[in-house]
Amino acid sequence: MKKVSSTNLVYAFSSSMSPVLEVASGDQIVFETIDALGGQIKFEGDVINLDFSKVNPATGPVFIKGAMPGNTLKVKILKIDLAEEGVIVCEEGFGVFPELVKGFKAKMLRIKDGFVRFDKLSIPANPMIGVIGVAPENGHFTTGTAYKHGGNMDTKYVKTGSAVYLPIFQPGACLALGDVHAAMADGEVCVSACEVCANVTVEVELINYEIEWPLIETENGFFIVVSMGTVEEALKEVTYQAVKFLSRKLNLSMNSAYMLASLVVDIQISQLVDPNKTVRAYIPKYLFDGKGEIM
Repeated sequence: MKKVSSTNLVYAFSSSMSPVLEVASGDQIVFETIDALGGQIKFEGDVINLDFSKVNPATGPVFIKGAMPGNTLKVKILKIDLAEEGVIVCEEGFGVFPELVKGFKAKMLRIKDGFVRFDKLSIPANPMIGVIGVAPENGHFTTGTAYKHGGNMDTKYVKTGSAVYLPIFQPGACLALGDVHAAMADGEVCVSACEVCANVTVEVELINYEIEWPLIETENGFFIVVSMGTVEEALKEVTYQAVKFLSRKLNLSMNSAYMLASLVVDIQISQLVDPNKTVRAYIPKYLFDGKGEIM
């Protein structure tokens, strides 16, 4: 099995990324990741200044042989092995309530036996990947920002057993991932979750099919994930994408698919605190008579 060391870090997804490893479709890879704060917080008294151009380091990128624009990269998440301690932070000027906190605060969180310890509370761990993406069509996106290429989607269903589908914009795709969380609630309202170092094992597969936005497949359904400058923009786009998905998969008119969406599609929030806000539309698989493919 191939491995990418955490010495290979990127802080942006760009159209000219330089890969550090080459793999083939069907290969398994272990990504060694560091926490979203770059390991800077060791004690609760430590202080940093949050800078979205310097946080959320992603390990990689990895070149997938044969990946070409117009294809889709399927990333099956096989395993997430967490470190034994994480950290959550908040800072004045960030989060849903930027004025609530004065200065910078950090709290160290122990992770043991499937739980995250927050003071006297035991919170069930739900390991997930905050940042996963490929080289974008053009431009430069910090790893703290999500868009069509993926990036900092902070969506809690990017976890073991799920598959993430990413549109490919550049030859080789250039996959990178990081920002693992031991636990995160929808919204990630204070600007961070339980940030933790981890080893992530994935399997990559090329699919000869084109998608517009990232998509997550779970056992029971699909999530279309959209990240835009405002929540309102993202909600409108993800709803439109869900209607299109239903129309195509079920051979319905857009009008019929629009009505069906009002009955079966759940529109949900992933995160509210990054430069682009991320929302998702959940579409249950039972609609498709067991045909679970995205095509």
